[in-house]
Amino acid sequence: MEQTNKETGTIYWHPAFYAGIQIELLDDADNLEFESEHLLSKKPMQIDILIIKKESDRPVKKNIGRFFRKRNILEYKSPDDSLSVDDFYKVYGYACFYKSDTAAVNEIPLEELTITLVSEGYPRELIRHLRDVRGYKVENTEDGIYSVAGDKIPIQILVTRQLSRKENLWLRSLTNKLDTRENAKLLVEDYVEHKKNNLHKAVIETIMRANQKLFEEVNGMSDIFMEIVQEKFDRKLKEEVDKEMKKARITDRITMVWKKCAKDKSLTVIANEMETEPEEVLPIYNLIIENPGKTVDEIYTLFAGS
Repeated sequence: MEQTNKETGTIYWHPAFYAGIQIELLDDADNLEFESEHLLSKKPMQIDILIIKKESDRPVKKNIGRFFRKRNILEYKSPDDSLSVDDFYKVYGYACFYKSDTAAVNEIPLEELTITLVSEGYPRELIRHLRDVRGYKVENTEDGIYSVAGDKIPIQILVTRQLSRKENLWLRSLTNKLDTRENAKLLVEDYVEHKKNNLHKAVIETIMRANQKLFEEVNGMSDIFMEIVQEKFDRKLKEEVDKEMKKARITDRITMVWKKCAKDKSLTVIANEMETEPEEVLPIYNLIIENPGKTVDEIYTLFAGS
């Protein structure tokens, strides 16, 4: 999962948030289905994250998910962005569209929906609007968690900068403004305990890149960062080797069939000589017969593109 555009240096926060929200709700992972950028229609309109509870009546343990119902819509703003009044109406509209875009009438009851809005900073104008214009009651129920009452759809706002360091270490740390070496140390220590988990790897890499100077001051950070880089390199190398080996195997088979076709041998004879079934050879055989004069490399290109 790439978090950074190597050419521009752009940090992609949404994939890391998608991994981070899964880390936060890890205790209930067996009861939750996560969908990133859930498409609402064929047009480019999509929910950031949709979390569906498999067992509706089973409560979520984690503080940020306790108010979850069956279907939970999340909107996330990256650290340099903020939640606006229009963001609220956009996401509320998405929730309504998601409810209505079904095969049967009221297939998704309104009572199954919740909305969670997430940003690093406190959305002062939005909360003022919700209170003064919408007439909602907004209450700070826990560190970084704001409950919005007054609508048929339960709504909460998560201010990641204010979340509990103990309860929500990873979402709180998903920032380019990580403030202390102690915070960085806590992340590194927690990552070491979960280093085999790809979700933790995805988030720690993004946080490290965004706060590189701070992490350079933490003992062991360089080794961990290089370990992550090496793992990505090894994985990419393995993919390339596997790809080349697969190409070599296919090319060898094409070469064998191509040579036999040049001697006007039938499909059945070729399959017998190669000790395989005719169906296994047929796709390559057809390409060679239909493209007389093509080289083995040219036949491979046609086969790979088919």
